[in-house]
Amino acid sequence: MSEKWMLLTILLPILAGTLVPLLPWKKRRDYLIFIELAAVATSVLVFALLLNHPSGALTVFRFTGNLSITLKLDGPGGFYAALVAGLWPFACLYSFEYMKHEQNERSFFLFYLITYGVTLGVAMAENILTLYFFFEMLSLITLPLVLHTRTREAVLASRTYLYYMLGGAAFAFIGVIYLLTYGETSSFRAGGVLKLSSLGEKADMMLVVFVLCFLGFAVKTAVFPFSRWLPKAGVAPTPVTALLHAVAVVNTGAFAAMRMTYYSFGVENLRGTWAQYVLMGLIIFTIVYGCSRALKETHVKRRLAWSTVSNLSYILFGIVLMTPLGLTAGLAHMLFHSVMKITAFFCAGAVLTKTGKAYVHELDGLARKMPFTFTAYLVSGLALMGVPGLCGFVSKWYLAKAAIVSEDLPALIGVAALLVSALLTAIYMMSVVVRAFCPGKDFDESAIAGASDPGPAMLIPLGFFVVLMFVFGLCSGPVISYLTRICAAIV
Repeated sequence: MSEKWMLLTILLPILAGTLVPLLPWKKRRDYLIFIELAAVATSVLVFALLLNHPSGALTVFRFTGNLSITLKLDGPGGFYAALVAGLWPFACLYSFEYMKHEQNERSFFLFYLITYGVTLGVAMAENILTLYFFFEMLSLITLPLVLHTRTREAVLASRTYLYYMLGGAAFAFIGVIYLLTYGETSSFRAGGVLKLSSLGEKADMMLVVFVLCFLGFAVKTAVFPFSRWLPKAGVAPTPVTALLHAVAVVNTGAFAAMRMTYYSFGVENLRGTWAQYVLMGLIIFTIVYGCSRALKETHVKRRLAWSTVSNLSYILFGIVLMTPLGLTAGLAHMLFHSVMKITAFFCAGAVLTKTGKAYVHELDGLARKMPFTFTAYLVSGLALMGVPGLCGFVSKWYLAKAAIVSEDLPALIGVAALLVSALLTAIYMMSVVVRAFCPGKDFDESAIAGASDPGPAMLIPLGFFVVLMFVFGLCSGPVISYLTRICAAIV
């Protein structure tokens, strides 16, 4: 396929989203069909590009010299684009029933579809400037989604979100400037574009810049001490939080950190330095910190948000191991966590839609009325714990294996953090399940009168993701093999 199809793939959801509030739709059903067709068509284009891989790059706009907005679909970019394309149409379908009773629905879908195109722009970025351009555009385009309900809580959450994203942008921009100044090229290149040995006294400064740039991108993954924004963003509608916490924003942060580490600075310059161990220490702390906060949280969506904080650092942990196996495990967890967590959030959204209940203590006995929803939540919880047979076990196994093989003491401490995290995950996920399925002898049945599983628009995505958790858990070989080939070409 021609390289121009990459630009079309990005523009399609952006243009479709723009038309949603502009066209004179006669019925709600009409623009919902249009939205789903736009999402499906975009995903079809993504997979067509992956099957007919364009070999070259497409320069969309050139500023001056080596500063350009250029698109290219390589191995890691193709993986991330496939992940996004596989989840987004189902997220759109789910949102139709959820948003039925929400206000400003058309403006919601305007930004929801545009976010899809911008996220694909991050995946297809050929150089550091293009990545930064789409990365920051993503922060701005998702801000109205966090603000959607216009409540005081949403306003405060959106401010927090904006402040953290702007701070992260400033840190990341420092790295971009240094890479454009001292890098051999602005394009991403396997092994990096820097040679620290030739920088003399500036080599130490470049390690400082690397840490700042990594943390700037990692603000979107809510690594400590930048974790506060993610639970606050839970005030947004569940289709938004599911994508914020499982696909678009948080995974984009991890993906950008990976790009910058392996394709710009280069792991040969970083492995064994103080910069690697400082980042590893923060990430290991975040793994346990996120689970601990989830254990204390009584609001279901905020509990899942803190769980996301912890699991995103699993991905970063694999990245900063700076080995092919570590990166393979990190990318595997990016994929598997997306499926696990979007399922959990969709279950929480289904409960909120059908019952209005948002706190753990309000869920007693609801599994009797919503068996499909809470069965899906149970499977998601077991997968997040790392139970064999489900996808979470596979990525956690490879993360632990990569850490042990590296023989670094900080990495071995990371294995201990993974075990502690698994225990805490079992407690905060299964406590919800026990309440829902086994409310106790004195339970008042009238408290759940009127509750029921949601309609097909919500159940179909839930069922699909439950099946995926088993498929990836039992037949993960092709996925791991594919990721291994990608990572072998990087390191």
